[in-house]
Amino acid sequence: MKRSARGWLARFCRLLPLPATLLLGGCHWALLDPKGPIGMDERWIIETAAGLMLVVVVPVIVLSVVIPWRYRASNTRATYQPEWSHSNRIEAVMWSIPIAIVAVLGVICWRTSHQLDPFRPIRSTQKPVHIDAVALDWKWLFIYPDQHVATVNEVAMPVGVPVVFHITSATVMNSFFIPRLGSQIYAMANMETADNLVASVPGTYRGISANFNGDGFSGMTFKVEAMSKEGFDQWLAKAATAGQTLDTGAYRSLQKPSENVPVSYYSHVMPGLFGQIVQGRFARGRLMADAGAGTAGRE
Repeated sequence: MKRSARGWLARFCRLLPLPATLLLGGCHWALLDPKGPIGMDERWIIETAAGLMLVVVVPVIVLSVVIPWRYRASNTRATYQPEWSHSNRIEAVMWSIPIAIVAVLGVICWRTSHQLDPFRPIRSTQKPVHIDAVALDWKWLFIYPDQHVATVNEVAMPVGVPVVFHITSATVMNSFFIPRLGSQIYAMANMETADNLVASVPGTYRGISANFNGDGFSGMTFKVEAMSKEGFDQWLAKAATAGQTLDTGAYRSLQKPSENVPVSYYSHVMPGLFGQIVQGRFARGRLMADAGAGTAGRE
């Protein structure tokens, strides 16, 4: 009987993860598998907060089983105290532990909110790469102002080199997020924000818009290529030979809503394009007003 019981228990333990595997088979544990220092620090915060939470959750789960079993009606050894209503010891434990947890979390949040400020430059001996990110319907436009090239739905960055993203939206509010590198940053029209990231490991990562923004939301993803410095230079050379120019006409075409847009490259970018997007120069109402003013001037 003992052997059969042990065998049944062993089989049960082997099969126990199966339901969880089936339920979570479509999940990607990107936040828990970071590929950059910002993501690693954010994973530490998640794990620390979860560990502190378990200080309360685990004893509660255990006691929710132990107490009913200990004080069941058939247990004559349990002390019967019908007039009991208060315990200073229990009150002390119930208040001191949550207060301590909140205090520790408060210190962690205060320190990490400054240490992981997305505007804070990443210390490095390498010169940072600047990328202008523009959220469109339903695609991402990335402009490399120093290299004078641009891409749609693809970002390339050299490993170990800080990247400064300047982020805005040419449409509704979006959220710029590369889960394995960290820092989800909201993008809003006529506003510019920033995010400093760095990739520590070469690879292809997934970037997303983490804020629902309409029919094409599910396809508003982009590819992040983290590569060596030599590979990055080759990527720039490939983009520089694309032959397409990102001028006013090309940008207006990109502005039109479209779904599941393939990766494309632009070898020339109109100077000051990102600044004009932030200022709302290409907003639909602004374009109509400019068109009307031009017609009035000709008359």
